[in-house]
Amino acid sequence: MLTGMQIAVIGGDARQLEIIRKLTELDAKLSLIGFEQLDHAFTGAVKEKMEEVDFLNMDAILLPVPGTNLEGQIETIFSNEKVYLTEDILLQTPGHCTIYSGISNPFLNGIIKNSKRNLVQLFERDDVAIYNSIPTVEGTIMMAIQHTDFTIHGSNVAVLGLGRVGMSVARTFHALGAKVKVGARKSEHLARITEMGVEPFHLNDVEKEVSSTDILINTIPHLIVSASVLSKLPAHTLIIDLASKPGGTDFRYAEKRGIKALLAPGLPGIVAPKSAGQILANVLSQLLQDELLKRKGKVQ
Repeated sequence: MLTGMQIAVIGGDARQLEIIRKLTELDAKLSLIGFEQLDHAFTGAVKEKMEEVDFLNMDAILLPVPGTNLEGQIETIFSNEKVYLTEDILLQTPGHCTIYSGISNPFLNGIIKNSKRNLVQLFERDDVAIYNSIPTVEGTIMMAIQHTDFTIHGSNVAVLGLGRVGMSVARTFHALGAKVKVGARKSEHLARITEMGVEPFHLNDVEKEVSSTDILINTIPHLIVSASVLSKLPAHTLIIDLASKPGGTDFRYAEKRGIKALLAPGLPGIVAPKSAGQILANVLSQLLQDELLKRKGKVQ
């Protein structure tokens, strides 16, 4: 239970509703910022504006999966108002206050460091990333079907990166009958790709290896699908970039070449917000309960 714990939930999409539901069931007291257009009411949760919140007694702050942008603005699907997280706000909180976000960026890292607060990035956790790869893969399949005029079965699919998402994507497209090859750098990843029954290649050879690709799926969060790689792709290739913004594709050059390239971060929140929200809610509730027990001195 989270009885007595005060938590600020700031912004977010439909995934946050599952988190709010779970935390109120555990008897936490919630301040909801950026939810004034939400019709549903939760017992134990109060809609407030940022300037109305008593951050002096806040035990935790929950940000949406993207965290903030580089100016500190927080995405608010259920509000038309612009909401910002600042260093001054964090400095108002007690020293034990923990900030939870899906991912981070230089701005968020900076205000966390300056305020000497603790940041937990949920998507750095293996359990969250693995569970989250399930709706991500389903969304990727949906996009592949919507934006091609050929079947996945029998198509040439290249997956870049063998992280938690890359592995799930490669396995699923292979199971659907695609001819899958996966690019990676680490020798252990290349060995795992071979063990999975798909074709491995080193990312140094990406230009050569993608020359007959029908669907290119990138999971690497830095520029990997460069202009030189794009120049080697067939014109009909569909690129689905699953990396966090701004992705790992040169979208300008893709458009110039007439190659359809789609940036698709946050697919779980789009295709399966309830399931994706429940994944985050379960992990968050356990982390918050552990934190509460520590503060009560029940955990060494």
